[in-house]
Amino acid sequence: MSHPEHEYRPAVGVPAEPAFGERHGEKVDLHIGVFEDGRWSYLFGEDTKYGDAMPDIEAVREAARRARTGELPDTVQGPVMKPPVWTWEVPLYFWFGGIAAGSSFVALACDLAGDHRSAQTARKVALAALVPSPPLLVMDLGRPERFYNMLRIFKPRSPMSMGAWALTLFGNLGAAAVGADLLGRCKTARALGAANAVVGGYLGSYTGVLLASTAVPVWARSRLFLGPIFVSTATATGAAACRLVLSATGVKPEHPTRVALANVETGAMTAELVLSVINERRLGPLAKVLDVGPPARLFKTAKWAVRAGLVAQLARRRQPAFQHTASALYLAAGLLFRYAWVTAGPNSARDDRVVAEMARSRRHGD
Repeated sequence: MSHPEHEYRPAVGVPAEPAFGERHGEKVDLHIGVFEDGRWSYLFGEDTKYGDAMPDIEAVREAARRARTGELPDTVQGPVMKPPVWTWEVPLYFWFGGIAAGSSFVALACDLAGDHRSAQTARKVALAALVPSPPLLVMDLGRPERFYNMLRIFKPRSPMSMGAWALTLFGNLGAAAVGADLLGRCKTARALGAANAVVGGYLGSYTGVLLASTAVPVWARSRLFLGPIFVSTATATGAAACRLVLSATGVKPEHPTRVALANVETGAMTAELVLSVINERRLGPLAKVLDVGPPARLFKTAKWAVRAGLVAQLARRRQPAFQHTASALYLAAGLLFRYAWVTAGPNSARDDRVVAEMARSRRHGD
């Protein structure tokens, strides 16, 4: 039963306002009447009112400078930064995008070599590898409109924005090139394929650049190597996928294109392995996140897959079937490398001392 003396107005409160200043006819030392300037008014004077002494601005600046560039305390109170929350879809998207980019390189190389039949097959492989990429990216973003929103703006300095545009442009060019092949417009297909290979160069490398542009220590310190590493993996996996498809469509083992692709995938994957080893040694103490937990197992397995692929590549002269094994191992190694790099990021971000040291070294231009 309701009581008439009770008031049932919703308790929504009132907007927050400073209870001082010109609104109430009062004057506050060091306050000029604008609420934002209240940061220059210091509490807890001798009479617990606002202090009337101007602080030593240079002393404040020097204290802030020491906090940014001085020695770290014995204990760094964290968390200093929030670890990345990328899910399993991201490295899988990186892998498929790399295969698509590498296949576009193969198509261009085949056209330049005069093997237009193999070039048509490579263009189809590139388009097929790209098909899972948008759904995987949308699954990671959570809602389809987020991918659309990334296309509403064009930011050349943002790897994520440029990556979304590259993915869209690559898909359209690839579909148009395959369509031109089906319609028998060979010159148009070759021109579109060449343009797609140029876009593929960005598509294959931007994922590494995207990692390196973050503040995660192990990614940021690898900024000189992640782009080339990802391009090398894209070239190797694209060549391996195209070689397997050409083999399945009846191209003979001694065909020049199959032989060339076998050499390309081996050379590119070897380059990826060498660059990874050099980068790990260059990272120094930061590389410890690559040696523990799931990233360590992934990196180790990927490297052994590359080594096994090299052995199978050498054995192909006696038994051509070993070449299929090498291509499959390179594809698996490329996927493992992608997952290894992505999973190493959160572990590195949780190392509060390393994150703090990175902030100071960036301040000094190291």
